[in-house]
Amino acid sequence: MSDQPTFKTLLSEYPNTRALRSGALRPSGFNFEFADVKVANRGFKRAVRELEFDVAELALVTYFQAKAYGKPLALLPAVVGAGRFQHHCLVYNAERPRVTVAGLAGKRIGIRAHAQTTVTWVRGVLANDYGVPLDRVQWTTFEDGHLAEFADPSGFERAPAGKTMVGMLLAGELDAAIIGTDLPDDPRLQPVLPDPHAAAPAWSARHGMLPINHMVAVRTELCQEQPERVRELYRLLLAGKQQSGVTAVPDLTPYGVEPNRRALDLLARYAQEQGLIPQAYTTDELFGDFYRLFPDQAP
Repeated sequence: MSDQPTFKTLLSEYPNTRALRSGALRPSGFNFEFADVKVANRGFKRAVRELEFDVAELALVTYFQAKAYGKPLALLPAVVGAGRFQHHCLVYNAERPRVTVAGLAGKRIGIRAHAQTTVTWVRGVLANDYGVPLDRVQWTTFEDGHLAEFADPSGFERAPAGKTMVGMLLAGELDAAIIGTDLPDDPRLQPVLPDPHAAAPAWSARHGMLPINHMVAVRTELCQEQPERVRELYRLLLAGKQQSGVTAVPDLTPYGVEPNRRALDLLARYAQEQGLIPQAYTTDELFGDFYRLFPDQAP
């Protein structure tokens, strides 16, 4: 109805969001206005710098930093976009000398941005499971982080304008690179970590969780002034997951606080260790606003 509020929304289309995006699931009490952004991460800067959206898919490290810098955004425990194993994302050019985990110190490794969530996961694995000294790697970034307040540390270098990560890797200008969903199907790009497709599930089982990247955030004032509509939003997100028909084991899009607790606790620790946030937020600290909306979910 025309007298209902419209929530400006940044949300990519995934199996668990398709029903919302298509209108097959319609909210009660408000309307969605979806941003014309093909891939949500291209709108993350607008979400945290201009606070342009009422509802926004956000990468988790971006949300951690938004919290650290006092952005008025509240996190909902709804994973959008599938969680995935990350061990295979660190690659080298197989046409050049083999790059090993033991030899990463002193190497030039390309990353899209210092505070990228996939990069945080991979570096956490490198440091904590393989003993790689992250401060002895030469990190090369290709773009700024999402938060304007957070700049690359001294010692990081920015790739020359117009260069691409894959192009520099194939040209021998980088020794390795961490590439997430943009990793091309190119036989020259081979994983640095040994047997990553076996190592990743074993790592995940050891930690009792699957690495996750994106969740949904809402403007804090909506939680305070329109709590029923935020509850309706979370109900819709749950319904979208149920209607997706995707039943993977393990669950790649866990909803709720407890199914995500171990992943969030570990990712927050990695982010703090890497200097991305001043403290490792506990999962309960992240969901304070959510608990006020859903007191039955509070510990």
